Amino acid sequence: MVHDFDPFALRISGDFGIRWYGLSYMMGFICAYLLIRWLAQRQRSGLAPNMVGDFITYAAIGTLVGGRLGYVFFYGIDLLWKFKPEFPFWGVLAVNEGGMASHGGIIGIVIACMLYARKYGVNTLYLFDLVSVTGPLGVFFGRIANFINGELVGRECDPSYPLAVKFPQDIYTWPNQNFAKLGELTPVMEKIGVARDQWLELVEKYRFDGTAREQVYSLMTKAIDAIQNGNEAAKEAIAPLLTPRYPSQLFAAFGEGLLLFVLLFLLWRKPRKPGFIAACFIIFYAIVRIADEQFRMPDAHIGFQWLGLTRGQLLSIGMLILGFVMMFVWTRASSLTIPGWGRGQSIKLNRK
Repeated sequence: MVHDFDPFALRISGDFGIRWYGLSYMMGFICAYLLIRWLAQRQRSGLAPNMVGDFITYAAIGTLVGGRLGYVFFYGIDLLWKFKPEFPFWGVLAVNEGGMASHGGIIGIVIACMLYARKYGVNTLYLFDLVSVTGPLGVFFGRIANFINGELVGRECDPSYPLAVKFPQDIYTWPNQNFAKLGELTPVMEKIGVARDQWLELVEKYRFDGTAREQVYSLMTKAIDAIQNGNEAAKEAIAPLLTPRYPSQLFAAFGEGLLLFVLLFLLWRKPRKPGFIAACFIIFYAIVRIADEQFRMPDAHIGFQWLGLTRGQLLSIGMLILGFVMMFVWTRASSLTIPGWGRGQSIKLNRK
């Protein structure tokens, strides 16, 4: 199939509207609020139900700030000194251009939990457990949004693979990685009203004319928009030119998202020591992420690294080691246990 999903759930005007990516964050935070409130009522372990709203606010800010800064420091350090005359002026703040890192989001949530625990006297490890069991739901919605946006695409697969997807967004990489293929887009451009000679002239001037480069990217965006808005002729014309890929975003949605949530939720049916669920999240997320990355293309400006691993896999290996260390430390830090959601005990946990 040729990917033709519109990133806007509701387009109001031009590039202004309600995006699926924004809705995915909203759905993640709503689900986290409802589940944490239910757990707080069920477990009665120091976080009162009326405190959940404030806690989710802390967690949301930690997720967004940590996710963005994580992307900047792990994948796009050049954004620190990238400035433009248009709003939001600084590359770090240009979230409209994409760029959120799940590893950074996790770090941001950890800091948010520590700040909240210090201010309100709630056990820190218990807060870690709460965000760990609900976090995968946010990952699920986020990865679905990644698929709709046609970003974080998968590696090349056999054309006969039943779930293979062709992403028109691939053409953005052609000027730098496969320049010769730009000329092959001529039939596609004709389907959106661009004359053959006009397109070929722009391609010819691309390497030495800044205006031509801008026009090439503008027309590629126009072609993708046309496909997303139902131009079947353009869709049929571009299909033979695109590489079939694994839907790695969907693999991640079900692996890092639903599967991990179900596993952690079931583990917490019984009483556990504070930090046990959080340590399990760190370990299991790292394992699933390492596996998922085998189907996902690395960021174009980073590529494959040591031993052919991706940046995400290297970060996850470090995360896996940290998870085992935290499992050893946290489960020995206290003799208390947190009631499972399947039981009715009540234990007051002090801040730690």
